[in-house]
Amino acid sequence: MLSKALLRLGTGAARHPWRVIAAWLIAATLAVLAAIAFGGRTADSMTAPGLDSRRAAELIERAGTGQEGMTAQVVVTPLDDGATFFDDDGARTALTRLQTEVKRLPHVLGTSDPAGALDAGGGKAVRDGLVSADGRIAVVRVQYPDQSRLSAEDLDALVGLGDRLRAELPLRIEMGGHLFYVFSDPDGGASELIGLLAAATILFLAFGSLVAAALPIGMAVFGLTIGVATMTVLAGVTEVPTFAPVLGSMVGLGVGIDYALFVLARHREYLARGLRPHEAAGRAVATAGRPVVFAGGTVVVSILGLAVANVPFMTVGGLAVSIVVLTMVVASVTLLPAFLGAAGPRLGRPGRIGRALRTRVPGRRARRRDPATGAAPAGWRRWIGHVSRHPVPYAVGAAGLLLTATLPVLGLRVGLPDDGSLPHSRTERRAYDLVAEGFGPGTNGPLVIAADPAGDPGVLDRLVGAVAADPGIASVAPTHIDRATGIATLVVFPTTSPQDRATADTIARLRTDVLPTAIGHGPARAHVGGAAASLSDVGQRTSRRLPVFVAAVLAMSFLLLMPVFRSVLVPLKAVLLNLLSIGASYGIMVAVFQWGWGGALIGLEATVPIVSFIPMFLFAILFGLSMDYEVFLLSRVREEYLRTGDNRTAIVEGVSRTARIITSAALIMVAVFLSFAVADDPSTKMFGLGLATAIFIDATVVRMVLVPATMTLLGRTNWWLPKWLDRMLPRGPVATADTDDGDDADGADDTDDDTELITPRYAP
Repeated sequence: MLSKALLRLGTGAARHPWRVIAAWLIAATLAVLAAIAFGGRTADSMTAPGLDSRRAAELIERAGTGQEGMTAQVVVTPLDDGATFFDDDGARTALTRLQTEVKRLPHVLGTSDPAGALDAGGGKAVRDGLVSADGRIAVVRVQYPDQSRLSAEDLDALVGLGDRLRAELPLRIEMGGHLFYVFSDPDGGASELIGLLAAATILFLAFGSLVAAALPIGMAVFGLTIGVATMTVLAGVTEVPTFAPVLGSMVGLGVGIDYALFVLARHREYLARGLRPHEAAGRAVATAGRPVVFAGGTVVVSILGLAVANVPFMTVGGLAVSIVVLTMVVASVTLLPAFLGAAGPRLGRPGRIGRALRTRVPGRRARRRDPATGAAPAGWRRWIGHVSRHPVPYAVGAAGLLLTATLPVLGLRVGLPDDGSLPHSRTERRAYDLVAEGFGPGTNGPLVIAADPAGDPGVLDRLVGAVAADPGIASVAPTHIDRATGIATLVVFPTTSPQDRATADTIARLRTDVLPTAIGHGPARAHVGGAAASLSDVGQRTSRRLPVFVAAVLAMSFLLLMPVFRSVLVPLKAVLLNLLSIGASYGIMVAVFQWGWGGALIGLEATVPIVSFIPMFLFAILFGLSMDYEVFLLSRVREEYLRTGDNRTAIVEGVSRTARIITSAALIMVAVFLSFAVADDPSTKMFGLGLATAIFIDATVVRMVLVPATMTLLGRTNWWLPKWLDRMLPRGPVATADTDDGDDADGADDTDDDTELITPRYAP
């Protein structure tokens, strides 16, 4: 049913290409206009219901102290190296003007006043944490209302003021804080362009034709435009995290070009057989389009499964990325065949540049592939044959290599990189360094303890004393008590930086030991909040939910593959090998980001923990992407086995026939993902490197070594399926490649021969 529907869809789009292209142009225009009219800006709210940090925020909101809102900080130091705010009247006057102008910005509720504290006595300014002990560094803390009343315009206003005052005042001015974290635009534009150029180059080398290389790129741009515009509209309705557009662009470009490559390669094979362009396009969509729909659907379902974490920003982020992937799937079976129909028969042959490359580039040989029969290239057949003749050493060696790469996962530490992990070119990083230099590293990640004394007058004194005595706390700011509610807030500064493991230990110790001891068994209660505590809480929740999520995705993949291949061992092997490749990519991420191995190659200036939500996101995306290669490759192997009944022949022919297209597709994905690994933001780097390494490992070590080696060792038991289970499972097509010997004698379309389940000549 699916094949016939895709056949009609692809043929119709190729017969009437300009209508379909016009429809997509209109859809893209409407999506962009909707994004402009109704779209919102991305923003991050790293919290979740039920967390202790969320309870602290709720208490602060009840008190109405303003500390539940967002903050920023302006960090200044005199341009004169010898001057201090204690003795330089010009610097102090400039500081007063800066604080006054910041206070006048829209939505600013108030600011700290380091200049006023200096006038009252230098010791007071130091005690309040507004001026460093040496008088060189001052901080203007800016208080905003809660995030719902703010937008990126507030960040733009603060940054614009800083740019103007830098030219007018004798101060070095740097800025940072939560406002920057929430409303800074994600960095991805240059990476997208680099990824597109890399993909275009690989496509051109693969097909030898500028037109053939341009069509997947054009389709991906269309899909990405609509997908990201829809994501922007979604941001106007709910809070979409800032990483979603970058991740959506990364995954969208990768899968879009990948899917288009599968369909385009099949289309060219049909053109080489002499089919008319619209027939070739229809058949390509009917055959290669099936694994595209299957793989894309698996990616979408896996990503939507992130809801199991019960972290709202992850759920919404997964939904946003799924929209882009789904758009690419629809474009692959509608827009791409329209492009193929419009291009006509010239796609079946390389262009003049491609022919020149084949004849003039030293060492380049023509592909040894008969387009009419689909025979495998001789080089790949020799390699797969060699692996299948020596399955034990290759299986043991490849598995040992991946297990070794996975070992660093034992030291995985989740968290969220703070501004100290940004490059020095960013003002947030320079502000972070100045604060750490002048006031200590913990000042960059203050904790906010919210307490409800519930009528116990002595609880606050006990609480302040106990917190101040904790070895992980450097200082405690004066307590603020709301007269109406009696709720108190304490701003405390740890001795360690926000991303330090010791800070998470301090938060845990405050919650389990310090606060309960100080409060006692009465009705009073206290909770630890603040940005550092919220991020720590989210990291712990995602870590706890990750095993459940992984188990759910593994079970889903096994159940989906079992009816497709009519086997128990093939889907089990696929699940285990996919798990191995993803584990190896996790290990490489730990080695690069936590240990610093090769970090300089991607512009990483300091070691950082793995962002708490990235392992779960990566697992969802990578398992879906690996299913693409799994179905494409194993379907061909299954087809050959049903045709010949010989397991080794089926492995050699099936794997070698799909090797070129899989490696080309993987190379494109790796190029696209690696282009994001050089972005400024560490989170973007992690997504890019993690996806690139996993796809590279999956398409090389797993597909070209472990799959043929393990399937050779399993022999005919690869296709074992209990009869009772065989009767229960629904029937699904397994052939994604042609199974016919050509067209019918009358030249009619015999697609049914291509798309129906092959009748086995030999029992599995």
